[in-house]
Amino acid sequence: MQIIANLMLLLALLASLGAGAYACLSLLTGRRNVLVLLDRLNVVVAGFVTIATVILTVALLSSDYSYMYVYEHVDNTLPLFYTITALWAGAEGSLLFWIFSIAAMGIIFSRFQFFNEFSEKTRLYYWLFYMIVMAFFLLIVTCWSSPFMELVPVPTDGKGLNPLLRNPGMIFHPPLLFLGYAAFTSPAVLALASFICGETKSWVRFCRNWNILAWVFLTAGIILGGWWSYMELGWGGYWAWDPVENASLIPWLSATAFMHTAIIELKRKALQKTNVFLMSLTFLLCIFGTYLVRSGVVQSLHAFGEGGVGFPLALFMLFSLGLTVLVLFIGQRQESKSLSNLGSRQGLLVVAAWALLALGLIVGMGTMWPVISKMWSANPVGLEANFYNRVCLPLFTLLILLFAVCPWLSWKEGIRDKRGLVLVIVAFICGLGGSWLAGMHHPLGLITSAASIAALVGIVGVFLFIPEVRKVTSTMGVYGIHFGVALVVLGVAWSGPNQVVGEFVLSKGQSAQIADYTLTFKSYSESQTPAIAKIASLVEVTKDGKHVGLLNPERRIYRNFPQPFAEVSVIPGLGDEIYGVLLGVDDKGAVTLKVSINPLINWMWIGGILMCLFGLVSFRKTRLS
Repeated sequence: MQIIANLMLLLALLASLGAGAYACLSLLTGRRNVLVLLDRLNVVVAGFVTIATVILTVALLSSDYSYMYVYEHVDNTLPLFYTITALWAGAEGSLLFWIFSIAAMGIIFSRFQFFNEFSEKTRLYYWLFYMIVMAFFLLIVTCWSSPFMELVPVPTDGKGLNPLLRNPGMIFHPPLLFLGYAAFTSPAVLALASFICGETKSWVRFCRNWNILAWVFLTAGIILGGWWSYMELGWGGYWAWDPVENASLIPWLSATAFMHTAIIELKRKALQKTNVFLMSLTFLLCIFGTYLVRSGVVQSLHAFGEGGVGFPLALFMLFSLGLTVLVLFIGQRQESKSLSNLGSRQGLLVVAAWALLALGLIVGMGTMWPVISKMWSANPVGLEANFYNRVCLPLFTLLILLFAVCPWLSWKEGIRDKRGLVLVIVAFICGLGGSWLAGMHHPLGLITSAASIAALVGIVGVFLFIPEVRKVTSTMGVYGIHFGVALVVLGVAWSGPNQVVGEFVLSKGQSAQIADYTLTFKSYSESQTPAIAKIASLVEVTKDGKHVGLLNPERRIYRNFPQPFAEVSVIPGLGDEIYGVLLGVDDKGAVTLKVSINPLINWMWIGGILMCLFGLVSFRKTRLS
């Protein structure tokens, strides 16, 4: 079957090259009525990619170790759902899944009625650019990163999945990220095609819901990744500014910036070039994220390492950037209106976009710092999390303050509703005092906490004071997204500076104190299955003599992976969350525990869920004109 799978990918590559060449020839010769054929060729390409993806999935499910990829990511004891997720666990499989996602979404995108209302020339350019993207990715998996390498002789068992990947987050986190990356492909391609043709119909309007969906995919993937990192000891908490984590954050920041400037284009027909650039930049940064993870240029705990694809990815990024600049240079901009000053809602939207782009630039430069510093240092080192926290958190706080103030300004100039602005100012002052009394004494954390509270109160005020907001579902969705963002920032502001951590060695029946909580070690147990050997401890947590809950952290050794892995245990709460890790058990049965009290951390996950749900609520019926 490896031959058939490779043949499918090769045929898909040839079909995409042929379709791209045909679209280019049609543009050069002025030939018309070719779109039906191009659409069918797209279906053919997607069909070949789908067959290849199905073949790899079946190979995983049947534990066919004649595939190198299956041997390296599956073993005979792996549960079924982790066996399925192994499709995107490795470098080659995840790349194939990404291509499959681009192909599937390309089919869906081209089936929308409004897509067919763009001019024939625009759609020809769309197919030309889209097929270039497909051909490039297919070239990668047929030349440098094939998931269909054959293994001879065929072993009877595999290496198994990395234990850090055996987490429910593995089911959703990677595919959501790849779906987000893939979904940004078609809007980016359509933006370039529309601008180069001087298309009169608005691609921004047409792609509004699509871009929101892509943003929701990416947001959900990032939030789930943070939760996964939080639940896996050794990944540094929910966000450690790891290069791989940054790889998904950077395109999210540019996509969010685009969301704000797109509003201005929809209302004022301004920032057309900016929006084409930001959309193309978002797609490029998705490629950049892949480059970071797979090129080996930066070290990361969960990067794929050097897989031979770094150079072609870098070359494709340069090509795409050059193409974007060329399109912006020769493209035709429609008539537009001038922007209002900064004392208006559209002015603050531009400031928010600049702040988001500045964050993206800082995170990108920080992530690439080991590479950049090679120019003057023989021993380049990566930047620590403190650098990102010091530089990025003030900008995030500024964004939250903009969220709080922006709804109360008029679209063109002046204040929209003085009551709301007063409400926000009062909420901010009360937030400062309340947070201080509640124990927040870190200066930046205090301001960020107060800003989040002001933003939350301000959004509630919007629903109370502005009746038209309550009548439009999509507008409610937009404010709901900002409500979720404010909750996430509130959780970050509190869970970081106010975290309390303690390490204890306890014999059976012995107790220890951390913050207001008492830990009592009750017992431990040992068990073994063909896949895992583990030690589990039982710790009771009380507060003021009242039972709070039980911690049951484990220490595991997985088959084929001799080093021990910690399985954390939490007692969740909307206030404090108690987080326990078993570090070890000595010969006398005494356990070493690491316990932390994480205040308000669950509001991060709740806020993230609200961001995604309200993103779906903010869909709006699309009208091109």
